[in-house]
Amino acid sequence: MAQQKGFFDEDFRLEKISKQGDPLRKLDEYINWEMFRPILKKAFRKEAKGPGGRPPFDYVMMFKILVLQRLYNLSDAQMQFHILDRLSFMRFLGLQINDTVPDEKTIWHFRETLTKKGKIEILFEKFRSFLMVKGVIAQSGNIVDASFVEAPKQRNSREENKEIKNRKTPESWNESKKRQKDTDAKWTSKGGKRHFGYKNHVKACKKSKLIKTYGVSDASVHDSQILEDLLEKDDSHHEVYGDSAYAGGPIKEILDTRNIRNRIHEKGYRNNPLTEKQKEKNRKKSKVRARVEHIFGFIHNSMNGSTLRSIGKQRAEAIIGLMNLTYNMNRYIQLQRI
Repeated sequence: MAQQKGFFDEDFRLEKISKQGDPLRKLDEYINWEMFRPILKKAFRKEAKGPGGRPPFDYVMMFKILVLQRLYNLSDAQMQFHILDRLSFMRFLGLQINDTVPDEKTIWHFRETLTKKGKIEILFEKFRSFLMVKGVIAQSGNIVDASFVEAPKQRNSREENKEIKNRKTPESWNESKKRQKDTDAKWTSKGGKRHFGYKNHVKACKKSKLIKTYGVSDASVHDSQILEDLLEKDDSHHEVYGDSAYAGGPIKEILDTRNIRNRIHEKGYRNNPLTEKQKEKNRKKSKVRARVEHIFGFIHNSMNGSTLRSIGKQRAEAIIGLMNLTYNMNRYIQLQRI
């Protein structure tokens, strides 16, 4: 028999959720969300249009919604539903049961505005600065790697794909169809498996496993082509680890020019296999390089972050940036608990 609803039932339920281990409580406990407000406020600054109209939702709360989306890989419609459905989400966002919840269009518009104004990378850098002030990012060497992020597969004809490859938009596509087609994402093969979409290229601190810089490319771009974009002035005189995808003369020259100690895996070739000494060196390097796999393991498995729902590179860059930022937030919390 159902009991009559009490005045404090909601608080009692939230207390039970906390005792079970609510990860969102940790996000609120360790992260000062107000650090992001000036960036968000600037993104939505516009001239006053006179009185009237519903006031916007709090910018920091909306940003926290984007973090929740990436943490659980939820669509805008799913996000709206889960805020309404889950007390832990409402508590994290500072909402009461009778408060108005942003709908999916509001969530989309908020993210779209940040995307078009290039604010996601600035938000990532803001949190990185916070991590550096806290001393959790060490200047003791880095690891570079890349991972596929799958985009919605396109069902195009051979003729359409030929035009897209030549950087042309098929003439048969009307405006509605153009909005549904991702001509920036590309196909590639690795290990006998086909991938369509983009790549998340990261440079991570070898000690803390926090992402320091990142880049986004289509899936066909080789890992080594983005390495130089990931490197910074502060990397000089420190080590950089990477798998054999980064091996070769051009990368060696880049690292030598920047005075970066090369710990890239050596690569064997058909008529020039690795020696036993080279294999042993690679095994030693692997003990450090493998730490980057923990980053992508968390993103892919805990965050379900290996797929996108968006169309186009600009939106992919924003979502992957949010993904990396959300990972860093969770990794920072893990480091505080060690």
